[in-house]
Amino acid sequence: MATRTLQDPRPVDPKQQGPKPEYPQQPIAPPGHEQEMTPRADHGEASYKGLGRLIDRVALITGGDSGIGRAVALAFSREGESDAAETVRWIEQAGRKALRLPGDIQDETHCGALVDRVFDEWGRLDVLVNNAAFQRTYEAIGDIPTSEFEQSFRTNVFAMFWLCRAALPRMQAGSAIINTASIQAFDPSPKLLAYAPTKAAIVSFTKALAPQAMQRGIRVNAVAPGPVWTPLIPSTMPRDEVKNFGGDTAFGRAAQPVELAPVYVFLASNESRFVTGEVYGATGGQTPY
Repeated sequence: MATRTLQDPRPVDPKQQGPKPEYPQQPIAPPGHEQEMTPRADHGEASYKGLGRLIDRVALITGGDSGIGRAVALAFSREGESDAAETVRWIEQAGRKALRLPGDIQDETHCGALVDRVFDEWGRLDVLVNNAAFQRTYEAIGDIPTSEFEQSFRTNVFAMFWLCRAALPRMQAGSAIINTASIQAFDPSPKLLAYAPTKAAIVSFTKALAPQAMQRGIRVNAVAPGPVWTPLIPSTMPRDEVKNFGGDTAFGRAAQPVELAPVYVFLASNESRFVTGEVYGATGGQTPY
């Protein structure tokens, strides 16, 4: 998803935001769709109001059709710039432009083509958000097919590398790259043995790339969410774990995607102009680092 580009005066009780466990969600087939979720996730469609922090910016967001990616795309559009069609509708409703860029980011050629398409359309790229991810749970290491272990790394790590390699030389000083890591990078779940190491790799990649990118005046940071209510959860996790998903956070619930979006907005904006090589946790009080 590529897009060009709240203050609520009332105090908010964080524990009252979003659906509480238990989730009345039935299992859905991977990768899952927003329309199948019960309750539906909140991406800020009715609540997020921009403050003009990303006026006339061009962003490329992978996984922008749902979950965190949709919330980030919507927030970016309001800051000045199927599921995918729904995301585009909200972006255009904010008075911005969006491109739907479907395809498989496990393919190196496709990743390069994404960057080319953005430059062909708008002649620039100011913010790259590497957000798309694949996960699946398994009880034991012997249950994990080699093909899925490889798929996890190709989707979560290789695609990030390919996109950064294609975009970085063409991005201008003042641009930003934001990678989506996870609490799993620091506190891995045994059932996510293929997924958790990819998120640790993203943290390491972010920190290693940041000094190199800063030679061009480009900042590289990561966001490490805790439990977030997205289609990835009911489509990849056991029903009994989905039922109380996020209940072990200090908030007693999972985050809604809209609650992660402001962190990405901050890292994309000039407000974070002295921030690079950092990992911002948004874990609901579970941050283990």
